[in-house]
Amino acid sequence: MRDADLITALKERKEHAMEELLSRYSPLIRYVIAPILPSGYDQEECISEVAMRVWEKVELYDEHQGSWTGWLTSMARNVALNRARGQRQHQPLEAIHMEIPSKEPTPEERVLQKEQQMELRKALQMALRELSAADTTLFYRKYYYLQSTAQIAAEMGLSERAVEGRLYRIKKRLRKKLGGDVYE
Repeated sequence: MRDADLITALKERKEHAMEELLSRYSPLIRYVIAPILPSGYDQEECISEVAMRVWEKVELYDEHQGSWTGWLTSMARNVALNRARGQRQHQPLEAIHMEIPSKEPTPEERVLQKEQQMELRKALQMALRELSAADTTLFYRKYYYLQSTAQIAAEMGLSERAVEGRLYRIKKRLRKKLGGDVYE
């Protein structure tokens, strides 16, 4: 079954499409979420949640905005990150002292932070477009998919030092393009 047929079957809510999705894409999803969720149990739960999200949101997929695997891996990454954040939030809290002021930002600060984040994202996307395809891939694998340097090195046929060196140079170029060199 081709991807287009799979997508059509998912949109038509055919159950065999879900089985096909899981059998074909579980290894890819696991590959994306493993650096974020090291526990096998959490990975299985995450894969199930990703499959359910795909089932619910397949109508939102637009082939003109990106590839099917890109959409799927992005969804998997986001589900895994949300799951990891949820696990951190449910860890027991230590005693809170009443005299310590809240570190929670005010509503105005939140709005400013959100605006700054949006501007930074736009600038970063533009700066990433100026990198070579290999450097862009390396950057995304390390900082978007959170893969380890060892994993990247092994899969790209490079030494870990070579990967670290390239990442250092990429970050340095991005800092310069984003105006970060002012603070160094």
